[in-house]
Amino acid sequence: MKKKKSSPANSSHIKIISTLILFSTIFFLCNCSDEPVAPVPDQNELEYVIPEDVGYSSQKLEEAKQFAEQSGFDAVMALYDGKILFSWGNVNQNYRAHSIRKPFLGALYGIHFNQGNINLNATMEDLNIDDIPPSLTYAEKQATVRDLIKSRSGIYHEAAAEDQTMIDLRPPRGSHPPGTFYYYNNWDFNVAGVVFEQETGKGIFEEFKRRIADPIGMQDFHIKNCNYQYEWEKSMHPAYPFRISARDMARFGALFQKNGNWNGNQIIPGSWINESTTVYSIVDSTNGAGYGYMWIIFPEGSAISQMIGGHRMISHTGLGGVQVLLIVPDLKLVLVERTDTDAPFEDKGLGMELGIMIINARL
Repeated sequence: MKKKKSSPANSSHIKIISTLILFSTIFFLCNCSDEPVAPVPDQNELEYVIPEDVGYSSQKLEEAKQFAEQSGFDAVMALYDGKILFSWGNVNQNYRAHSIRKPFLGALYGIHFNQGNINLNATMEDLNIDDIPPSLTYAEKQATVRDLIKSRSGIYHEAAAEDQTMIDLRPPRGSHPPGTFYYYNNWDFNVAGVVFEQETGKGIFEEFKRRIADPIGMQDFHIKNCNYQYEWEKSMHPAYPFRISARDMARFGALFQKNGNWNGNQIIPGSWINESTTVYSIVDSTNGAGYGYMWIIFPEGSAISQMIGGHRMISHTGLGGVQVLLIVPDLKLVLVERTDTDAPFEDKGLGMELGIMIINARL
């Protein structure tokens, strides 16, 4: 029996396969090596500093590390002038930021206010802002955007993402005219987000990435990790929860510590940094805490200030004290404490104690 000859088409097909196998073999052999392949360096990695070189004690920071391990937090980081002084835990994990979303929005307000896109004196009536019944009254509609970001609107409507303490402390509707009384009010903060998007035409998360996260080199931030939280039975206006890592939150704090400037690029106007961190309300007479535009401030002379050498501190917390951001501009220091609230957790109330311990690790 005669052997069947290959057709020209089959011969070409065999030649192509043989050539591919040859090139694959050469590629494999050329790429086999006992030497490990070096990872591509991340140009956004933060530098480290030796504590003693910048006036801090390694021994005291080690004591703070041991305290952090029992504090209930999952990640802690401190930056000195934008460089890593202290780092512990899962600093690259994106955790829920809870109320620290508010300074993030406040920073965007500063950028767009400077560009003339937001009028802080516009009223809810001017902006056609209302809510589900019971709708806003005429008096409530006279609250301004500035009142919202000061948490002094006088609008005590139910809101998304309220905790039980907010609900318990909420004054009765109509009990305080706009601008006259401070109450930590998620209605104000949520509607500030709605106003921002309405007036700028920009989404909060997309604009945060474009105007802040990317320019300062955040390494872990992704828009897909953020979302709007609606609770339609309470309000038509959503909260805007962020997920962000400790090291990215620390960068954000360093941006404020550096008066809005990052590597020579003025991201947030310095005038807004000053205005937004001015005390407009005293919120805790015991420790001297005040409130600015979506920032908690401990001014010089306050009880907390006296615990850290008399220095002024800018801060915000989330879900009680399980998320913490502290900025001490005079010391060029930023401190972040994070908790994974997707897992079971306990607020041991040690956030400020740990923060003061790190701040006071100076030589």
